[in-house]
Amino acid sequence: MRNCFAIRGATTLSIDNPAEMDAAMDELFRRILEVNSLDVQDIAYIILSQTPDLRTKNAATSLRRTGLCDDVPLFCVQEADITGMPGHVVRIMVVVGRPPEGRPEMVYLRGAAALRPDLAAKG
Repeated sequence: MRNCFAIRGATTLSIDNPAEMDAAMDELFRRILEVNSLDVQDIAYIILSQTPDLRTKNAATSLRRTGLCDDVPLFCVQEADITGMPGHVVRIMVVVGRPPEGRPEMVYLRGAAALRPDLAAKG
């Protein structure tokens, strides 16, 4: 039996702006918690990535600002700059430190729904 699992998700920003990053991360994280009936105390850590065109604010800083994950380790990286990749995207992987209780629901919001249309309808 697995002793941990991951929930993936992504969102997009309409512009590279600190307030937009704050709003997008708040929306994405709250939706992940809601659709997975997840308690923050069960989260082991969170990895975030953002595309190179997002320069005004770190996604982890915005996520921390929500006040929802004060004791959760966060790590943010910049995605590789690949020709043709969509811009203004923030991805998240929430690693939960307990066995899953059912199937985790992935959450793809805003323009990020195009990244995984097979999963976006669930989020």
